[in-house]
Order: sequence, then C-alpha cells, then structure tokens
Amino acid sequence: MSDIEMIRAARARIAGNLRRTPLLSAPALDAIAGRRVLLKAECLQVTGSFKARGGWSAVSAIAPGARARGVIAFSSGNHAQGVAHAAREHGVPAVILMPKDAPKAKIDGTRALGAEVVLFDRERDDRDAMGAALAEERGLTLIKPFDDAFVIAGQGTLGLELAEQAREHGVTSAEVLVCCGGGGLSSGVALALEAEAPGLRVRTCEPEGFDDVARSLAACEIRRNDRLSGSICDAIVTPQPGNLTFPILRRLCGPGLAVSEEEVLRAMALAFRHLRVVIEPGGAVAVAAALFRPEALTSDTVIAVATGGNVDAALYARALSTLE
Repeated sequence: MSDIEMIRAARARIAGNLRRTPLLSAPALDAIAGRRVLLKAECLQVTGSFKARGGWSAVSAIAPGARARGVIAFSSGNHAQGVAHAAREHGVPAVILMPKDAPKAKIDGTRALGAEVVLFDRERDDRDAMGAALAEERGLTLIKPFDDAFVIAGQGTLGLELAEQAREHGVTSAEVLVCCGGGGLSSGVALALEAEAPGLRVRTCEPEGFDDVARSLAACEIRRNDRLSGSICDAIVTPQPGNLTFPILRRLCGPGLAVSEEEVLRAMALAFRHLRVVIEPGGAVAVAAALFRPEALTSDTVIAVATGGNVDAALYARALSTLE
C-alpha cells in the first residue's frame, strides 16, 4: 500500500525528469464560480498529463533485470504515453494495449514515444487475457493504470507540489477537485495532502453516467459502471474504483461530484479563453465541477486539477464552439 514515504521516494526518483506544473488563476473564472478558483495545469506535464508521474515512478522502481525485459500497460492514452515515455528514457521496450476508440492523438503519441501499440475492442475483447498472454510470452512487467502502489505514489507527487504551491498562494483551506477514473491520482494526492496540507481535502470528479467513484463513496462499498464506452471523457472511464485506491478515497475524500458533457466542453473553452491552456475532456471534469457545481462546494477557495491536455482537434473545435 502506498504511503507518504513512498510518495516522497517517488518524487526523488522523478526529480529532474518531469515538470513542476503551474498553479493558475483568472478573475473571470472566479466570477463564474463565485469563489476563488486555482487551476493546477497538469495538462502542461511531459506527455500532456499527470500519468507521466505514475509511469516514471513505476518503471524506475522495477528491478534492473526485470526492467530490461520491458513493460506492458493497458490504457486509452494518457497512462500509455506516461509508461512509454518512462520506458524510452530508461532504454527498455514498452507494449501498450489501447482501445480502438481511443483518440487518434493519443494512439499516435504513444507510438511516437517508441511503444508497440496493440489495439483491442473495449466491449468484445478480453484485455486482461491479451495482456497476460503477451506478458508471459515476452517476460514483460505489467504496470496497472491506477491499482499499483508505485503508480499511486508517483501520482501523489502532484499532491506534494500542490501543498507547496498552496502555501505560496496563502491557501490553508480548500477543496481540491480531482478528475477521477480508478482513483490513482485522487488517492495519491489525498495521501500527500494528509501529510503536508491537511486543510486541503480531495473531492473526486467524474462525468455523469460514469460516476462509479461517487456512487461507491456514497454506498461505502465499490460500485461498478454499467457501461465502459460512450463518453467524451475517455481518459477517466473505468469499470470501478481500484481495490488499493478505494480504501484511501473512502478515508480521505469528501463526496464525489459529477458533471455533464456539455459542462465539460464549456469548461475546456473557458480554460482556453481565460488561461490559454488546452485541456482534454477527461482532464476538464474537475474544472467543470469548480465552475458549475457551486452548491456542492463549501470552501472559499477551490483547486481544480486539469489532469490532461491530449485532445483531438475536431473535439477541441467542438468545445471552443461553445464560446460562440
């Protein structure tokens, strides 16, 4: 199980290899939200998302002999690129299983990082069986997208940065809104904030219809999504919270939030207009919650983590059209 010492160790391994992403603000966003809004621009991270943190943490923690044989991961794109980047920088092979309906930008980006991409059908193919067969055949080490202690620790390094930046901005109390799929980032950030900034509390954010974490938190036990496709927020569509992540979320996070696709698209456009940052749909869910769920928030300041910026041009144009 990940803990604060694992997160600090992951930060030491990551140091000098990834970015300390900025904490941004704009008066216009404060006015829409009716409170102070700070945006953690992880969309500016290496590979375009926070997944570079977990990827580097996990790859760098594998014993050298096993690491040399290579790694394998399952992902719709951001975890894929994070693992592929870390594998390339460590000089080892990477095989990535990606759904056929993943955004082209993410598939192309993963291949550009030198990974071998194997495509599968979300609804028909047994991804786990495909991955297990490849891992056994080639001696690859599996790096799970969220239910992995080293991945959680790597994502938790964002929380360490956020604690420092909150102090720099004079923020001692706030709700920290985090886009959530399986809960790797949310749980890692929650562990880091518990140790370094206990006045900051994580709230998970999901698209409506795929809010398994919010329902699980409300029920105090894991709940599944009824479907695994059909959302523009592909980066955070997962079957259910992780077995490692959920106990952390249940202990440390407030009630989950859910937003509509229309609100996500509007948040993407507003972030571009007022901050000049590009956010993908799954990465904009927390920003949408900050702007359009004021009744569900209690703090005078909210911090929204913009978790990724890997979006296809046509979908981004659709988002920008909401400004017209």
